[in-house]
Amino acid sequence: MLFSPNQEQGSSRGEPSSWPSYLALHESGELARRAERAWKRLRRCVLCPRRCRVNRLNGELGACGVGPLAQVASYGPHYGEEAPLVGRGGSGTIFFAGCNLACVFCQNHDISQPNVGHAVRARIWEKSSAELAAIMLELQVLGCENVNLVSPSHVVPQIIAALDIAAGKGLHLPVVYNTGGYDSLGTLRLLDGVIDIYMPDMKYADESVAARLSGVGDYVRRNLAAVREMHRQVGDLRLDERGVARRGLLVRHLVLPEGLAGTAEVMEFIATEISRSTYINVMDQYRPAHKAFLYPEIARPITRQEYKQAVSDALRRGLSRLDPG
Repeated sequence: MLFSPNQEQGSSRGEPSSWPSYLALHESGELARRAERAWKRLRRCVLCPRRCRVNRLNGELGACGVGPLAQVASYGPHYGEEAPLVGRGGSGTIFFAGCNLACVFCQNHDISQPNVGHAVRARIWEKSSAELAAIMLELQVLGCENVNLVSPSHVVPQIIAALDIAAGKGLHLPVVYNTGGYDSLGTLRLLDGVIDIYMPDMKYADESVAARLSGVGDYVRRNLAAVREMHRQVGDLRLDERGVARRGLLVRHLVLPEGLAGTAEVMEFIATEISRSTYINVMDQYRPAHKAFLYPEIARPITRQEYKQAVSDALRRGLSRLDPG
């Protein structure tokens, strides 16, 4: 469902201690400076590990298929996210079109892949930073618990610029960076103090599987480094008195058939190198989609036993903050 960004914005911000850190960056002018630095990366785009080096400001397209403006497929309150994100008002999701991965089983392939048909493309809106800011403020008026940026890795400059505008107009919701987990350390460092809640996927533990199923041969190396940096910035997930997330790391791990996600290795990494207090969603919703039927090993849903084994892999390593699902 889409909403008009023309309603009057709320002004209540609650207690200063609960305010997102991007407000201080806005007040100091640092948020605007970060946006400017991020925009420069689009001239020879190195926002993500693909480092396509195309001039997106001139309309050249790299792997994500997105030029200078963010493309929004839909936005609105979402009640199907993790429990700490939903609260009472829902998570204020903004679904961006385009992606820096090419997952053969992507359930959102109609908006994530750059070669979508004209009928789908007609439902995707290019948004200026001011228009994106208006969407963020609209989600706040609707009572959402946060601004949840879905697939944001390739539109970080546009997001930072929009946050700077929205903060000046009263935005005070936590910001969620909901990513496939293929993120550049340089770009993440531009987001230090900007993002309140990092929610990366940890898709694989084996580079060869990542190359076959997501089209990148260095996913695991980049993903582990990114998750370390995210945790360094925000720490473990912290909830308010209502059980709603305010700041921290939340990891998603989709269980794949035949153990292809490397669940045991992923959980070992989280337990030993991140924190045993990491909040994790071990997801059981894998279903074949997009091109998955061309790959026999993932051409079926996971079994109940495969999911139970994945949960056991987490619990055996002392990871007990599992999303109830």
